[in-house]
Amino acid sequence: MAAASVTLAACSAGSSGTSNSSRGGGDDTSSASSKLKGSKTEPLPVPKEFKEAPELAKLVKEGKLPPVHERLPENPYVVPHNWLTPGKYGGSIMTITGASNSTTHAEFMYGHSLLRWLNDGQTIGPGLVESWESNEDATEWVLHFRKGLKWSDGHPWSTEDILFWWEDMVLNEEHSEMPPDEARSGKGTLMTMKAIDEVTLSLSFDAPAPLTADRLAMWVKRGNGPSWMEPKHYLKQFHPKYNPNVPKDWATDKGEFDHKRAWIRNPECPVMTGWKCKSYNEGRRVVFERNPYYWCVSPDGAQLPYIDTISFNVVENPEVQRLHALEGKINFLYAGFTTIFLQDVSALKRAEQKTKLRVFLWDAGDGSGSLVFFNQDYHEPKMRELIRNPKFRQALSHAYNRAEVQKAVYYNTGELTTGTMSPKAIEFHVNDEGKRMYQAWRDSYLKYDPELAKKMLDEIGVVDTDGDGWREMPDGSKLKVRLDYHADSAQEHVSKNELLARDWRAIGIDTQLNPVPPDGYGDQWRFGKLMTNTNWETGDGPNCLVYPQWLVPIESSRWAPLQGEFYNVRGTPEEKKELDVDPYKRTPPRMEPEPGGPIEKLWELYDQSKVEPDEMKRHRLVWEMIKVHIEYGPYLLGVCANTPYIVLVHEDMRNVPTRENLALGGFAAPWIHPTPAVYDPETWYWANPEEHGDPGLT
Repeated sequence: MAAASVTLAACSAGSSGTSNSSRGGGDDTSSASSKLKGSKTEPLPVPKEFKEAPELAKLVKEGKLPPVHERLPENPYVVPHNWLTPGKYGGSIMTITGASNSTTHAEFMYGHSLLRWLNDGQTIGPGLVESWESNEDATEWVLHFRKGLKWSDGHPWSTEDILFWWEDMVLNEEHSEMPPDEARSGKGTLMTMKAIDEVTLSLSFDAPAPLTADRLAMWVKRGNGPSWMEPKHYLKQFHPKYNPNVPKDWATDKGEFDHKRAWIRNPECPVMTGWKCKSYNEGRRVVFERNPYYWCVSPDGAQLPYIDTISFNVVENPEVQRLHALEGKINFLYAGFTTIFLQDVSALKRAEQKTKLRVFLWDAGDGSGSLVFFNQDYHEPKMRELIRNPKFRQALSHAYNRAEVQKAVYYNTGELTTGTMSPKAIEFHVNDEGKRMYQAWRDSYLKYDPELAKKMLDEIGVVDTDGDGWREMPDGSKLKVRLDYHADSAQEHVSKNELLARDWRAIGIDTQLNPVPPDGYGDQWRFGKLMTNTNWETGDGPNCLVYPQWLVPIESSRWAPLQGEFYNVRGTPEEKKELDVDPYKRTPPRMEPEPGGPIEKLWELYDQSKVEPDEMKRHRLVWEMIKVHIEYGPYLLGVCANTPYIVLVHEDMRNVPTRENLALGGFAAPWIHPTPAVYDPETWYWANPEEHGDPGLT
């Protein structure tokens, strides 16, 4: 463990290209320049001339493909990262995945996003949308898309592709696509969408919607997060509105529609991403190849991507995943999508000479590390009442030896925390008040003090009444706390759970580890059947309101699932239905919050924030929500915040940013800040592409 800690410190301090450059030779051997940081916030000028991959130039010469300037939009997106250098075409990225149909594959590609996060979420930049504006109270938004965009099959992209998603999927009661957060006003009502022309879209809300731009930047869209568009020219053949011969089950699991639109496994489905699916071999391998119509270029005019293909080889077994990395069977790995973790760093560093894989560490940006949160809507009444007692959770927090978990699991990285939203969130850095508010939340129940924990439990009647060494419920009945987690959880979570169970047992709480089969886990949670969730982290940001589900219960997957589900039906006809039915038997299961209680307070503050156009006032509303968490919490029992994520990069690969290149050192944990997509893998290239082809494709 000591060796791992030293190795981690060395990686963190020197994981830029500096250490690589000592190998000598005329070529710059660093992945990206260690001196250049962040991304430009203003759009770069469009290059006067464009370049293209040799294989595409050959197709142009043969008359099989239009010239590059005809394939690009009038004003292509010029990638603005300061660390970029001009690249070379060719070669392959070879990595591993846990499943052939994993949505993590989409996290490599940002091409479907309307807007884009830059500078680790500090800036919103253009994407498919070239420019945008709103009126003064943010009730009207106009999006101006790039002229001349094309799908990967060459068919023109237009606002019709967004209307197809909105009108024929979201608003179609037969289809399961749901309206995303950004499609609702602060009152919860759906926006009105109108296509002004083929490249201009207006969004109208009945109340201010000030976070619209942020929410258009988050997720990668189409694959993770809301779709926001689908290729109408391709998919309409599978939709009954356009093809009366489509079977009645078109929108079900047995129907063709969703299977055909799954671009991460259907080579026929057009995309707007840098790579498109070339082949899909269930349980074995998925290969993505260059999209000749990709709408992004490098600052010197090279149409991206540089690298020909990305191959995801399926490796389910955690130990075999580790062996692939240690034996150099891959040339890139974003470990956040695998079971490779910090305990592997020392071995990976020792293998560098053989594998040529350099260990980079990007900041996670999370607010907790491996998290524990109780189900505030647990189905058993007595246990639910105890869980909702703040003193019970506060006592368990003080009994938690986080420093030991930080040492044993996270190798002394990150900062100890009770459990918060991301420490990188803007609300915590905007001024001194914000900094103090973060510190107060972070430290609120952080102190490791078993004697204090015992005293607090005594005060609420959780004492050992029968002398067997275990504390009972206040009414004298048996108390058992379960640490529920996915049976296939990474070792990070399992090790933390083992140490946490030991700490809680030490103060007389009978604590059981309970691995649960992943299938059906989510349904058990939202029905209140699971007591805790112990294998997540609070990774969301870059501000606390863009995806606030950890801060305020507004859906069914986090710490108050039935109350969160009730929030979703407020203001709809469903709110008044089934009021005489047991909340756990309603469809869907849902429960009203306690009048005047903490969740009702959080809802009131959140509802204010959704219609508040003034940014500073929104920050203050977030601080008021945090005060509720401090007074009635902790709802999130974290370990340590902002621990590193491992990235393995072959020494010949260029333009992969190091921690030092990134504006905030990285922001890898949140899926809404999609990593590695936000760092544009299309700009990565091989110094010697002829040496890095995919042998499986030759």
